[in-house]
Amino acid sequence: MVFRSIINLFRRKKGKREIKKETDFKRVEKEEKLIKKPIEEEIKEVKEEIKTKINEKIKTKEKKKIARVIALTNQKGGVGKSTTAINMSACLAEMGENIVLIDVDPQANTTSGLGVNKYKVDKSIYDAIIGKANIKELVLNTRVEGLSLIPSNIHLAGAEIELVNMMMREHRLRKVIEPIRNNYDFIIIDCPPALGILTINALVAADEVIVPIQCEYYALEGLGQLIKTIELVKNNLNKNLEISGFVMTMYDSRTKLASQVVEEVKRYFGEKVYKTIIPRNVRVSEAPSYGLPVIFYDPNCKGSLAYKNFTKEVINHGKRRIGEGT
Repeated sequence: MVFRSIINLFRRKKGKREIKKETDFKRVEKEEKLIKKPIEEEIKEVKEEIKTKINEKIKTKEKKKIARVIALTNQKGGVGKSTTAINMSACLAEMGENIVLIDVDPQANTTSGLGVNKYKVDKSIYDAIIGKANIKELVLNTRVEGLSLIPSNIHLAGAEIELVNMMMREHRLRKVIEPIRNNYDFIIIDCPPALGILTINALVAADEVIVPIQCEYYALEGLGQLIKTIELVKNNLNKNLEISGFVMTMYDSRTKLASQVVEEVKRYFGEKVYKTIIPRNVRVSEAPSYGLPVIFYDPNCKGSLAYKNFTKEVINHGKRRIGEGT
């Protein structure tokens, strides 16, 4: 009996040890699960958070259009610079873009070309540059939906002198347009036919430069100086400035000289020359007297079709530049 009691006692102790081992194992397993569960949940939450942020960035990028500031410049007058600025802006607006065209030429041809009486303009871009007005006060609506104008007048001629003694005088226009930069898809700047302080201001404010070149011999004179000026601005004042391209204007297919000028420009500048050539067209010349871009004055004339094709090239060039295109 005593022996059997000892055996039973031994079995009971062994059973308790086994139960304890089993209990300990289950406890450890349960604790591991409790430990793993929060980690897995935390990883899942982090993944979800990262995914949400990525989606938000994608949506923000899709919603936010990249504003492009383009200056049209050539120190030679009469090359179709203002005409190109007006009609390119109008074409962009017709395509659904939100545009503001800034006239930085004291002659104010762009202002009158959009139907605004330059002699009755009380405040112009001049007032903003010298600090007498907020640029938002200067924005005028035009007869073209989606196209706004910041006008010029003869007072702007005095800015060349007044800017001489101003601090950071080359950056005045850039600083002025900064508050409205993201309000538009494109900001187009029409420069004066000179390489003075106003043109320098436009180049410092711009991301891109388009150079209109008339298809005549004298149009090539001084082009080297213009390129040199643009390079100086890029190297010293605006490292992001790029020449988008050269657009050939006033092309007369009846003359051999026009073809020779186009070939010479293409030979020198290569792919920088836009494929679209703007022809010499009576309708293009008439349109400013009616205060209208040619694409609204006569939508089907050769000049209108050329400017529409040219504007498409400008848009596609921008897409390639920012990596949206092929």
